[in-house]
Amino acid sequence: MTATTDQTAPKRASVQHRTSSIGLVSTIAALGGILFGYDTGVMSGALLFIKPTFDMSATQEGLITSILMVGAAVGALSGGRLADAIGRRWAVFWAGILFIVASLACAFSGGASAAVATVSLSISRFILGVAVGGASIIVPMYISEIAPRGVRGRLATLNSLMIVVGQLIAYGVNSALAPSENWRLMLGLGVVPAIVLAIGTYLLPDSPVYYLLHNMVDDAAAVLRHLRRGDDLEHVDEELAALAQAVAAKKDKKSEWSALGTPWIKMVMGIAIMVAMIQQVTGVNAIVYYAPTMLKNVGWTSQNAVFGSILIGVVSVVSCWIGLSIVDKVGRRPLLLGGLAGTAVSLLALTLVYWLAPTDELWASGLMLGLMGLFMVFQQSAVSVATWLLVSELIPSAVRGIGMGIAGLALWLMNFVVAMCFPPLLESIGGAWTFLVFAVLCVLAFSFVFKMIPETKNRSLPEIEEGFRLRCAAQSEPADG
Repeated sequence: MTATTDQTAPKRASVQHRTSSIGLVSTIAALGGILFGYDTGVMSGALLFIKPTFDMSATQEGLITSILMVGAAVGALSGGRLADAIGRRWAVFWAGILFIVASLACAFSGGASAAVATVSLSISRFILGVAVGGASIIVPMYISEIAPRGVRGRLATLNSLMIVVGQLIAYGVNSALAPSENWRLMLGLGVVPAIVLAIGTYLLPDSPVYYLLHNMVDDAAAVLRHLRRGDDLEHVDEELAALAQAVAAKKDKKSEWSALGTPWIKMVMGIAIMVAMIQQVTGVNAIVYYAPTMLKNVGWTSQNAVFGSILIGVVSVVSCWIGLSIVDKVGRRPLLLGGLAGTAVSLLALTLVYWLAPTDELWASGLMLGLMGLFMVFQQSAVSVATWLLVSELIPSAVRGIGMGIAGLALWLMNFVVAMCFPPLLESIGGAWTFLVFAVLCVLAFSFVFKMIPETKNRSLPEIEEGFRLRCAAQSEPADG
């Protein structure tokens, strides 16, 4: 052990100027989650003032909200490939730069008519979405690759916590600026965490997987030794060998696209895509984006509606922290199943409130807000935490770059569908039927998870891959026989 350490000393020196704390490394990387959350949450309050300023229709309102998800789909699809090409660290850095540019563009968007304002805001929000989508893929990938298996769940889900923290910050900004109706400043303040992210990336080492992809074995070993502590440090050589084997399998393929045709990888990708979509079919972002609008529709003032969203944001942060604290104890699968059951019940309750309660009464609208909060408890403590973690754990190393991109594409396209369709659905069929649709989707998602998702707690990434290989082989044996 001593000899190995001495041999790698020169290489370790190359990463010693960066932080050696795995927690701090993960926190800096997860700042991308704050930007994700801020840029999705801030629009909920800004819409209250953008829509009347330009006299926008419900369709135009839905477009400037949902176009971010189209950009995010593009960013997610390309983010993994970019991370493989230039490194996880630099990919996060450029995502931060794009956040800065797009946030300023949003702040200065507008026009003389609703059509012009819709176009300019849509273009700016699309660019912002590219950064959001890229960060949503690269950050969980990076954290899952550097984290020790025993704390990988807590660290990888740190990104989910940062997302809801970002949303809470956005709600707070919206509330503070609501009296002035300064939606431009609401959108423009996204540059602050973006600048912090861009600067913070200089403290980050790159992941060992990236170094192995580019034949920098000594650097991969140096990073692992630099970031591991205690028992994990004693197993660095074993961990490095397993990662090298997984990466070698990727290099042996003509391309990631051809590797996708491998039966067991095809099966895993199908599961990962469904897991990514599950996070959206609950309707979580319909509440994130439109909670103030829904509260205003039942008689709340704009200021009170924005304040109501703050309460939802506080619930989200606390819930996500709880989920982060228990995910490595409870496990991914039980947490996801429990979360889906809870969201389904919450949505059914919202359905009944819309059907039976006089929503123009204060107690009824208060009950509606409370049920939205209950929904967010189950969503953020369980569904969102488990979803992002599982996607980063399930996708094999042989297709990690393109696979994360495809899963992210599916997630963001589903997000786009929900965000685009929610306002017209709310107008055409009413809140009761809209929330009932999401409740049914939650039940279907529960069934899928129960049948198809394995437990990944306390398993290394190579062990997870081997489990799927064996599962695929076992499923194909009867057909072969």
